[in-house]
Amino acid sequence: MAYEQKDNTGTLFKNDKREKETHPHAKGTALIDGIEYWVSAWTKEGAKGRFQSLSFQKKEQR
Repeated sequence: MAYEQKDNTGTLFKNDKREKETHPHAKGTALIDGIEYWVSAWTKEGAKGRFQSLSFQKKEQR
C-alpha cells in the first residue's frame, strides 16, 4: 500500500545535496487544507538553543 499524506501533515528528510550554508538542512512536503507545499528546514542556534526555521512554497500545477 502506497503512503498517502493526510491533510495538515508534512514530512521532512535530510538534504543529502546540501553544498552551501544557504541550502536547507532538510526538505520535504506538506499538505495544508488540501494544497501541496514543498517544505525546507534549516537548523539554527538561538538565544534559547537550537530550533528549526521552516519555509513553505506551493507546488506548481503541471
